[in-house]
Amino acid sequence: MRRTRFGRWLVAAALLAALPLDAGAQARQQTGTLRVVVKDPSGAVIPGAIVQVAPAAASASDAAAPSVTSDALGNAVITGLPPGRYSIEVSFPGFETAVIPDQRVRAGENRREVSLAIKKLDESVSVARHPATSASDPRSDRFSNVLSKEQIDALPDDPDEMERVLKEMAGPGGSIRVDGFRGGKLPPKAQIRSIRFGSGMFAAENHGGGMTFVDIHTQPGMGPMSGSVEFTFRDEALNARNAFVMEKAPEQSQQYGLNLSGTIVKDRTSFSLTAGGTSLYDSAYVYAADVDGPIYDTIRRPSDRINVFARVDHVLTKTHALRGTFQQNASDQWNLGVGAFDLSDRGFRRTSSENIFRLSESGPWSRTWFAESRLQVRWVETEATASVEAPTIRVLDAFTSGGAQQDGSRRGTELEWATNIDYSRGRHAMRLGALLEGGTYRSDTRTNYLGTYTFASLADYDAELPSTYTSRIGDPFVAYAHWQAGIFVQDDWRARRNLTLSAGLRQEIQTHLGDPVNFAPRAGLTWSPFKNGKTTVRAGGGIFYEWLEAETYEQTLRVDGFRQQDLVVRNPGYPDPSHGGAASEILPTSKYVLANSLVMPKRNMVSVGLTQQLSPTISLNVNVTHMTGSNRFRGRNVNAPIDGVRPDPTFGNVVEVESTARMRANQVIAGINLNVPARRLFVFANYAFIDQKNDADGPFSLPADSYDLAAEWGPVAGLPRHSASAVVNTPLFSRFRLGLTATARTGGRYTVTTGRDDNGDTVFNDRPRGYGRNSATSKGMWDMAARLSYTFGFGDRSSTNGGPAGGPTVIIQRVGPGAGGAGDLLGGLMGGGGADNKRIRIELFVSAQNLLNTVNPIGYSGVMTSPFFGQPTAAMAARRIDVGMRVGF
Repeated sequence: MRRTRFGRWLVAAALLAALPLDAGAQARQQTGTLRVVVKDPSGAVIPGAIVQVAPAAASASDAAAPSVTSDALGNAVITGLPPGRYSIEVSFPGFETAVIPDQRVRAGENRREVSLAIKKLDESVSVARHPATSASDPRSDRFSNVLSKEQIDALPDDPDEMERVLKEMAGPGGSIRVDGFRGGKLPPKAQIRSIRFGSGMFAAENHGGGMTFVDIHTQPGMGPMSGSVEFTFRDEALNARNAFVMEKAPEQSQQYGLNLSGTIVKDRTSFSLTAGGTSLYDSAYVYAADVDGPIYDTIRRPSDRINVFARVDHVLTKTHALRGTFQQNASDQWNLGVGAFDLSDRGFRRTSSENIFRLSESGPWSRTWFAESRLQVRWVETEATASVEAPTIRVLDAFTSGGAQQDGSRRGTELEWATNIDYSRGRHAMRLGALLEGGTYRSDTRTNYLGTYTFASLADYDAELPSTYTSRIGDPFVAYAHWQAGIFVQDDWRARRNLTLSAGLRQEIQTHLGDPVNFAPRAGLTWSPFKNGKTTVRAGGGIFYEWLEAETYEQTLRVDGFRQQDLVVRNPGYPDPSHGGAASEILPTSKYVLANSLVMPKRNMVSVGLTQQLSPTISLNVNVTHMTGSNRFRGRNVNAPIDGVRPDPTFGNVVEVESTARMRANQVIAGINLNVPARRLFVFANYAFIDQKNDADGPFSLPADSYDLAAEWGPVAGLPRHSASAVVNTPLFSRFRLGLTATARTGGRYTVTTGRDDNGDTVFNDRPRGYGRNSATSKGMWDMAARLSYTFGFGDRSSTNGGPAGGPTVIIQRVGPGAGGAGDLLGGLMGGGGADNKRIRIELFVSAQNLLNTVNPIGYSGVMTSPFFGQPTAAMAARRIDVGMRVGF
């Protein structure tokens, strides 16, 4: 019966396919429409640009399409193009002319974005389009890797997981910026237009340098109303078991989203909106031990998240555009703080909300002046509540029980304002600008308010002999402001047509520090030695400063010995700390302070880079950097006992944040990019070798001996010496597409400690003789993620009024000789060879994190009194599989 019905459907479809198509549909199938969107370097659209399209391999009989001027939304639409390959030339006064030599145009709708660079040379210089000239532009993308839309689709759908992958791809110290702004969560993938990996190098406009910037640009809404809805689901039934538990733990995730975009006012205003949320629960794994033996447990951790991202683009004048975005993120998480050595009663709940408003305006003032300004206001609030109110019992790297002792909230209003102005004259391209950022904060966060007993070993715990009892007492409320600012000027001088020399100066200042003068000179060169422009060398050097973080200042403001104090008891009684034996000692209160001589940390850096175009589809980037750092932040106990006597007997520990630490680093970063647009194949891979040493891990990390800082020199904690990552995106067969993301890194360093307070400073970081700081190494890790998608569609996207009530027109494609039968017929009904030009586009996908279920151990114990000494106590997540669907319209 089923076969009979199928046969009838097949015959009916064949008869329909045999009917002649109407002339309009035939014409639409035989010609294409090319929409060119013209933008400036900031991503704002450029109205009034001249767009010329011509056949890529023009003959005498070929005629170029008439030039088209981009409208107020930056759109230039060329219709009636026969399918084939074309060249595109885009020009606008004050910008370099852009030439796209090979653009494929298919039947139906085609789209291409073109970004124009600021004009660097006077028009009288006739070499502006010389390949070596373009290659030697220090602001070009020659030292960058840009992920395509297909590569972005291959990244994890969850924004938090995507952020983790991008940071791994960027390498140590990588910084993420969204539309030029720092801070906040990543926008949903539906809102992301491009992701660019580039080095800050020595541009004076950058506060930091020598690291990789991950610049994410969101996309404006333009044209007719369009959008998508999506849903992603995960369940433990599809997951693998974590290596450190006996059974698979419960896990489920439901992620949903809606994306809309379109024109509000024709030729003036457009919008895009994304709203979504996630409702999930996962599990934390406890791998601990007490006097009765090992403890294995899984604790369910529910979490709810809501995200909204909205963007409006408005044309102010013929040359200036205004962009505004609003982002809201809210989350509610339970049972945080559990896992590894922390038992279930250590859980706490945290709610957080974040609202971000961003505004930017850009455009040329004249043929030689261009300006871009941006403003961000960010409101953040977090609140924590412990599940159990009880003192904490901590047995070093064995188990921790009792209350989490997390209570209170923190609110902040943060501001970021920046303006960059470009000026070009003759062979000089200058940029000057200013940055102001900071905020005001109010916090009454409380920690350790019920006290913590610390035992050196399970034997001491069994004998009820704690080493210390600590408690933080007093009023935790603080309110303060924290600001920082920088100004800069830079000049890129075209010394020769293939050589650009750059020089700049930056000055920075920050509140709560006593050094108002922090000049940071920068210099460099960009040279393309050969006429073909396929090789580019970049070199330079400079000074870079680092900010004092607001959280660091907040800690010293709160625990200052007056608002709050740390109470410490050595060899206390248990369970009552005041009833200890003869060895029990109640120390005076402890505090945190900023050193009077605190200054900004400074880095001196030199670097040499090479970019080589190996073929039309393959490019290679290599960068070698040497850095030295001084005046870096470290914590030091300036009141640690000397021969059992403290310098100031009126206080216990006095942790002072000082500018006395140093660092040295040598790194090699190499990247390769393969892009074959004709086959829609994209490969991006990079490798990093980093040899970095320092003598402090942060502003509150204390040395084992506060009077012997030289002994702290060693490798950086947790930093792998070698790391590599790759993203591959390729079509398979039919409408299937595969994306792969792989990361690998060698083990990180950690410190071995005795587990006891050998020097009597009540800090358990004493190292055994012969062991340096971070002298032990964990095992390496690697994993692979995959995303397989199947896309189809129906309806002609270029026709919006062909069907009833303005609905989409469905074009039924003919099944020709040699067709594959029912499968090809269904493909004709649902969209033919792809969904790019279909009114309704449906994507079904399945993605897997840790595809090969690799066991990546973490949480190594360096405490010699621990039963887990030298062993991992946890593993990264096992294989997790998501399934989902996205419908575009």
